[in-house]
Amino acid sequence: MRRSAELNRVYEMWRGVLKDRGSDLTTMRDTVEEFYRSNFRLMEDVEVEAVFTPVPGLWITTPAGRGRTILYFHGGGYALGSAKSYAEMTSWIARAAQARVFVLDYRRAPEYRFPAALEDAALAYRWLVSSGADPRTLAVAGDSAGGGLTVALLTALRDRGEELPSCAACISPWVDLKMTGESIENRAALDPLLTREGLQQFADWYLGGQDARNPLVSPLYADLRGLPPLLIQVGTSEILLDDALRLEERARAARVQVRLSEYEDMPHVWHVFASFLPQAKLAAQEIGEFVMQHSRRAAAASQA
Repeated sequence: MRRSAELNRVYEMWRGVLKDRGSDLTTMRDTVEEFYRSNFRLMEDVEVEAVFTPVPGLWITTPAGRGRTILYFHGGGYALGSAKSYAEMTSWIARAAQARVFVLDYRRAPEYRFPAALEDAALAYRWLVSSGADPRTLAVAGDSAGGGLTVALLTALRDRGEELPSCAACISPWVDLKMTGESIENRAALDPLLTREGLQQFADWYLGGQDARNPLVSPLYADLRGLPPLLIQVGTSEILLDDALRLEERARAARVQVRLSEYEDMPHVWHVFASFLPQAKLAAQEIGEFVMQHSRRAAAASQA
């Protein structure tokens, strides 16, 4: 299938973001931040509010409304990325879901290894609930490492007996830091961004020698029973394809309501390019509709 000019542009941009994969971590972080700063601009009607305590992050709000809340975990292998770099991308999700989105700046590896990011995610969730966010209209979402963190948080909250959010969305989730999926190899020639070696470096930084099969690190190995409805989105050209496919299988086996959406020829987290890529807008819209659907159902069920 011939790619559109927009999709070719996406592939070229992803190939160029980290050309020198041997760079030190500081340079990699700076390069990623510059990539987002120079290529994406917030629309004028988007409001951004910084939060510093009890958890750092950004509130993203659009004129579409703030009747529900999304807690969002950015990607970057637990080592790269920030709330600031994800402000533009999450604004499309906020608009589609008619929601305020809180993008968490969780502590990053290797300075802060597991379970730092998970602890920050749980703190952010509890803060939102204690501040008035109703779990019945609250959703959790994340991409790549943030997608894995999303599922890990849900299992941790469930195990502590805490009220769960209405639903969760996982974009190109990284849920197996052991990297046993066949797509790590058979999609390697297609993926313009991720490599096994790169993922292994991120996993080593995050784990610090801990077990990669720990279900709070790699929720592919977790007991998923009792989780709220899940939306899983993945591109067919990414090496993490099998992470998404296997997560859907495990969720369905655990009787979790789950929807898997495979986007043909899309690379990792194509949502970043929603300003010009039609498939990215479509994916953001799907997340918005999913969040609205399940937040309404959860609210209605609680009143029945």
